[in-house]
Amino acid sequence: MSGIDADVIVVGAGIAGLRCAAALRLRGLSVRVLEADAVPGGRIRTDVIDGFRCDRGFQLLNPSYPAVKRHVDVDALDLRVAGRGVRIVDDSGDARTIADPTRHPRLLPETVRSAFGVGLLRPLAVAGAVRWAVPAVGPVRRLAAAPDAALADDWDRLGLRGPLRDSLLAPFLSGVLADGVGDTSDRYVRLVLRSFLLATPGVPNAGMQAFSEQLARTAGVDIAYSTRVEEISDGACPSVRTADGAVVRSRAVVVATDSVDAAALSGSATSPMRGLSTWWFEADGLASDTFLRVSGVGGVVVNTAEMSSIATGYAPPGKTLVQATTLLDDTGPAPETQVRAELDRLWGTTTASWRVITRHDIRRALPRQEPGTPLRRPLQVGERLVFAGDHRDTPSIQGALVSGGRAAARVARLIA
Repeated sequence: MSGIDADVIVVGAGIAGLRCAAALRLRGLSVRVLEADAVPGGRIRTDVIDGFRCDRGFQLLNPSYPAVKRHVDVDALDLRVAGRGVRIVDDSGDARTIADPTRHPRLLPETVRSAFGVGLLRPLAVAGAVRWAVPAVGPVRRLAAAPDAALADDWDRLGLRGPLRDSLLAPFLSGVLADGVGDTSDRYVRLVLRSFLLATPGVPNAGMQAFSEQLARTAGVDIAYSTRVEEISDGACPSVRTADGAVVRSRAVVVATDSVDAAALSGSATSPMRGLSTWWFEADGLASDTFLRVSGVGGVVVNTAEMSSIATGYAPPGKTLVQATTLLDDTGPAPETQVRAELDRLWGTTTASWRVITRHDIRRALPRQEPGTPLRRPLQVGERLVFAGDHRDTPSIQGALVSGGRAAARVARLIA
């Protein structure tokens, strides 16, 4: 086909787009990636401010993801893992530790005391939790084919109620799912649980941006940064028009943006997205702690962590960096006074002297995964127009990587 600039144009240098580009190159196809931002990564970015590394949202990389094992050099990222467990803080500010005894054997006595103290070991709730969790450790295909429901409804059905649900599972999963009401697909949440059971997530010592940059380097393709795509024309010889008026032609186009931009560029319906706000504080008065903290009594802060203890590269020497994440909806971010008041309780100290380094309001943090949504959705949305992104698979790094590979395979078949 004459008059083309590349075999395939990939719109977006996020995780899905970079994986797709790498897979296409390995198939011997020429690829041009067009990225609106000045750096790769899409939603996985890190801002360096006054020597602090502040990821755009509280993000973790799970080394147990199969696609991460296949396509990412985790050792080169110098992954630093968090404590395997959580600290549950009650309304009086008492923190109780629930830790995995295989990773933290010295904390076993404290974990047992905490479990009894919080009331996590009520027999009916424990039985319900076991019935809920068992499918997560079975074959993925069986889990994917199982009936689906809203997470909260399935917990009700199984009798998973009380402190085990309200003080541990719900607060922990709220930040992971960007969902405070429990209407996420239970089938998907069990996959999330599976990933946490298999490995402890962490962060690259240089920030999550290091993960994105590694994918961009290994993709080995031409990436045009600061190049926003405004229009896509489908057909036998599809093309894209950029903000500066340039037209780039190809044999196929992969739209690897988030679901909102993908819908706008293609005219095809996609999943809506949930939002999160992440506050980054320069803190003082804290002892080193690698465990995630959650509130056992509710509140706007869904989790908080001392990032400089998990990964020393996140802060200058002698400094402390704390993140706090809240849900973000149409009403806007939570008031700073409310966030600080809850952090006072969660950390057992005053935060009045803590400096806000930055706050990231990420309105498009994760695609919604509603009950009944297939774990894999169709990619081709036009004659030679294909989607890639975590809105086509699961809302996760695993989903983004898998969708990128699937999109490359689909495109290869289209233009063969």
